[in-house]
Amino acid sequence: MSTPSSQGNGFDRILIFDTTLRDGEQAPGAALNVDEKLTIARQLARLGVDIIEAGFPYSSPGDFEAVQKIAEQVGTETGPTICGLARATKADIHAAAEALKPAVRGRIHTFIATSDIHLEHKLKKTRAEVLAIAEEMVAYAKSFVSDVEFSPEDAGRSDPEFLYQVLERAIAAGATTVNIPDTVGYTTPAEFGALIRGIKENVPNIDQAVISVHGHNDLGLAVANFLEAVKNGARQLECTINGIGERAGNAAMEELVMALHVRRQYFNPFLGRPVDSEAPLTNIDTRQIYKTSRLVSNLTGMLVQPNKAIVGANAFAHESGIHQDGVLKHRLTYEIMDAQSIGLTDNLITLGKLSGRNAFRTRLKELGFELSEQDLNKAFVRFKELADKKKEITDWDLESIVNDETQQTPEHFYLEWVQVTCGDHARPTATVTLRLPSGEELTDAAIGTGPVDAVYKAINRVVNVPNQLIEFSVQSVTAGIDALGEVTIRLKQGDRIFSGHSANTDIIVASAQAYVNALNRLYIASQQPEKPETATAKV
Repeated sequence: MSTPSSQGNGFDRILIFDTTLRDGEQAPGAALNVDEKLTIARQLARLGVDIIEAGFPYSSPGDFEAVQKIAEQVGTETGPTICGLARATKADIHAAAEALKPAVRGRIHTFIATSDIHLEHKLKKTRAEVLAIAEEMVAYAKSFVSDVEFSPEDAGRSDPEFLYQVLERAIAAGATTVNIPDTVGYTTPAEFGALIRGIKENVPNIDQAVISVHGHNDLGLAVANFLEAVKNGARQLECTINGIGERAGNAAMEELVMALHVRRQYFNPFLGRPVDSEAPLTNIDTRQIYKTSRLVSNLTGMLVQPNKAIVGANAFAHESGIHQDGVLKHRLTYEIMDAQSIGLTDNLITLGKLSGRNAFRTRLKELGFELSEQDLNKAFVRFKELADKKKEITDWDLESIVNDETQQTPEHFYLEWVQVTCGDHARPTATVTLRLPSGEELTDAAIGTGPVDAVYKAINRVVNVPNQLIEFSVQSVTAGIDALGEVTIRLKQGDRIFSGHSANTDIIVASAQAYVNALNRLYIASQQPEKPETATAKV
């Protein structure tokens, strides 16, 4: 993977630091298991991100394992830098260092709050104490890895003069990246740009570190803030796929990358390039954007709104007759980018019900899927079933069934079969059979307000796991009456939210499978202790 040609913040490329697996997972209901994190990490590597913040190792054994596995399997010689988050404590930093050991390039990202409101009410420390801790802990992290990132939490509300002192001491102690977080999404673009400019002008040793930015989208300004930061010297952007994250989320990676791509002639001079340079401003393979977006949406259960920039279902749709006419005559009349540039195509695969396993495997490799023999067999069976039902199978159909078969959570409850009766003169009734790990099969039936409601009531009677259904959504993968239907649901138990996802040409079957998938997540989580409250991260 290419790296900037020089140390410091003067190089002419933007580093993409993806925190989907750390900050993105803090979104309510977006919890991922280790295998799902590994799947996303592999796709982020194909996407071309420079740094993957894989998790917060000290926070739980699961996070430690996820960071360690990603470091081992994705943090290869040709892969991205793998980063672990740590509070400015020796225990956190040591845990991050241990988890990152397998990575060819590991980074420890340590942080401590610097705003007076955090010092007074959260840390109960003086400015002098925070200065000393920042310096000591950066040096401690440096004793494990050469690549250390330091973040002054709540920098946007910190006193600038104190912020300059903390950053200077952190860089002197060995920080190679200093990240400026707008932790509460409070600043405006002009203010954030001025903050970065002030850091460049007032931190004497700032040329020895990369300036990074991290921001939340509480006011819908995160992307605009980041782009203004780029103009003022920031060279690393910390973002998430689909903008997921705490509260209103983070700056969306796809929006940042495509803004820099489409408007590179505008941004070129700020990076010391000729105005008309066509060289990419990031290392991202934009053709992988849409696929990555769908993967993260499916695994987290967090749907992308139709009018979402870049990856929303309506992003390249034209309803207005005037717009349709213009686009048909010349796409640039109403489109500033080509849908194919983000990997959105209508490509039909040549496989059919007579296609063999080798042809199937080859096509999956072309689409970026590297499956184990077991997963390949499961996906091939589903492909054959689909080929019997559909004349034309698209790459998106293929991707959907592969994801559905290979990325499900471990099964405690297994759906054996489901049957419904319904109609405008009938009471919707469902019968379901579920199998337990012991092999015991349990069957029950229920009446509901509709077929899906009846199915869910019947499943609840079998599993007897208290929960509240808070979201149910159905989307078609492609157009047409025979399209695969993707169902995403979210369940709530107490303060915790669990998502489930499934795809099938039969919406009732997909709905049942998605519900059981979510129940399995809920059941597994209920058997494990929650992350300790003291180990949450709010950078």
